[in-house]
Amino acid sequence: MLTWLQRDSFSFPPLEQALHEPNGLLAAGGDLSPQRLLAAYRHGCFPWYQEGQPLLWWSPDPRTVLYPHELHVSRSLRKTLRQGIFQITFNQAFEDVIKACAAPRSYSDGTWITPAMQDAYVQLHHMGIAQSVEVWQDRKLVGGLYGLAMGQLFFGESMFSRVTDASKAGFVTWVEHLRQRNFKLIDCQMPTQHLASFGARPISRKAFAETLARYLGEPDARWRP
Repeated sequence: MLTWLQRDSFSFPPLEQALHEPNGLLAAGGDLSPQRLLAAYRHGCFPWYQEGQPLLWWSPDPRTVLYPHELHVSRSLRKTLRQGIFQITFNQAFEDVIKACAAPRSYSDGTWITPAMQDAYVQLHHMGIAQSVEVWQDRKLVGGLYGLAMGQLFFGESMFSRVTDASKAGFVTWVEHLRQRNFKLIDCQMPTQHLASFGARPISRKAFAETLARYLGEPDARWRP
């Protein structure tokens, strides 16, 4: 039975109670307050829903992750990076990045990054927890990504690209940046061929929860790249 969250409580049901079908659906309801969002990520779940649906919380099994030291970069992408055709910055245009990630895609009828979601993650950005990567070309924003940095873990949320290899360049640069700062794992949530090409792979929900317990700690609101 699906658990409905109460607005006056930030607790979530045990991850083991997540449904098998659809895979990982753990709870519904609640809100997108910073307190609840941080409680969700600490617990091992994340919000994902379409406009018009109730707020849904997920903890899929297996979980797709990328270990920074396992990052794979293709020869062609390495060549692109060496050419210096992109300029990459961190946390210079968070709101522009999340709006671009929310824009309609050719392969989807809608977006899960609703206006309410955008507002919630902008709040987390102002708290120093949500981070953005911007990719520029000729002073135009052509790609980027955003997510949450908590403890020694990064929870990736979404990326976008307006020109070939833009989001890839930003992602690779960010992963290398996190590796140098001793981050242990990047949560990619759900599997895609795109992420698999970088070395992302599935781990069990139990292993993911153990990683949270070991490396999450308290989010540092002062953390900046």
